Amino acid sequence: MGTIVIKEQIKRRNPKVPDYLVYEKLGRRTLYYKGYKEVLAGRKTPEEIMGCSDIQGAVVAALLGHLYTHINRKAYLLTTNEVGLLMPNLGRTANDIAIFDRSTITELHGKYFKIPPKVVIEFDIKVDVEEYAAGDQDYIWDKTDKLLAFGVERVIWITSAARKVFVAGRNEPWITQTWADNVTVLEDCTLNLAELLREEGISF
Repeated sequence: MGTIVIKEQIKRRNPKVPDYLVYEKLGRRTLYYKGYKEVLAGRKTPEEIMGCSDIQGAVVAALLGHLYTHINRKAYLLTTNEVGLLMPNLGRTANDIAIFDRSTITELHGKYFKIPPKVVIEFDIKVDVEEYAAGDQDYIWDKTDKLLAFGVERVIWITSAARKVFVAGRNEPWITQTWADNVTVLEDCTLNLAELLREEGISF
């Protein structure tokens, strides 16, 4: 019996979309900011769709504060603000938080990182997922696959609507946890998001 190959279907992109509305590129996919069509239609400004929400800002700030005091900062470099990664043959991504092994970094160049972080943490989805048949889930899996293939050791996705934490590691089972569970970030650093937000006085 012959082998049937399932080819990935990728929708044709609108060539008129300007580059400043591109959020990231994964493989052959060019992904735009969520809401980019509203900008093209003149109903929103680019700034309205590029900025983070109040929830994202508060949660990411709480995460940074926790990580800053709980990781070994002599061993690891903590970065944020849509950290850019340039991944040969895999695309370029923006990440909410990326933790690098300092031994892999000799100097900073004012450009995208070209080495894989040890851990990437993402909060919610900021791209239009029309390129993916199954929407958000396919996008999360695709980006996670490419980050791990690039050499990232652990990818952590935090979702605000479902209050879930998705954790994927190389050569490890991919698991879904709740905000109230203890999540391993690094060998010596765990995160309980529900507990952290209560300490910060953030209701969820």
